[in-house]
Amino acid sequence: MNLYKLKYKPLGSIAVLIEWPKSIEQAVLKNINLFRHKIHVDMGEYVLETVPAYNSLTVFFDTSKIKYSGVVTDLKEIYASKDQKLLTANTIWKIPVCYEDEFGLDIKKLAMAKKISKEKIISLHSEPLYDIYFIGFLPGFLYLGGLPEVLEYPRKDKPRLKIKQGDVALAGNQTGIYPRSSPGGWNILGNSPLRFFNVDEFPPCFAVAGDKVQFVPISKEEHSNILLEVEKGTYKIQSEIYG
Repeated sequence: MNLYKLKYKPLGSIAVLIEWPKSIEQAVLKNINLFRHKIHVDMGEYVLETVPAYNSLTVFFDTSKIKYSGVVTDLKEIYASKDQKLLTANTIWKIPVCYEDEFGLDIKKLAMAKKISKEKIISLHSEPLYDIYFIGFLPGFLYLGGLPEVLEYPRKDKPRLKIKQGDVALAGNQTGIYPRSSPGGWNILGNSPLRFFNVDEFPPCFAVAGDKVQFVPISKEEHSNILLEVEKGTYKIQSEIYG
């Protein structure tokens, strides 16, 4: 597992910030997630929580049981270990998205800027398997990697004051889904009728870092039907296990 030269830094008195090289790539994501799983297996008695990001992992520890220096020593030993026996499985989540004009507020502008058809935009956006690097910004906001280079486009100069829950958008080389209504400066391509964060469920967000997302184009009628099922609590998200 020891592939990168990591940096270990104190984050206040209760956490260790571990930093990887500053690049967004699958190899780094895989390395972070494997290290994260091994930390919970080997240090579960001391670790309260781990929070991944694109190029870092924050490890919160129980200060009543272990000191910062002891945590760093243990972390370095775990990372240096050649033990690859830990097996992990992740999920591919099939996310329905309606790209019709009512929801895809910026899709025509993007098509014009790229000199390709709206249908091609939809095809390009829904084709990849996107990696979930981490969850943040808003509870349930999935940071996804894997947007086709041809779709890369700057965020808006002037953000919208209100973006709807479930809006699917892109900015720069990223795409994502707004889990709740909020201001936002990303370009809106469509809307998903799913709920990405629900405090009444456990876990409140169905996806985790290391999972994958694939967008599935649906019609306006399908969007309405799925939304009704979601509101009734009867909709089951399509998924499959990999790894």
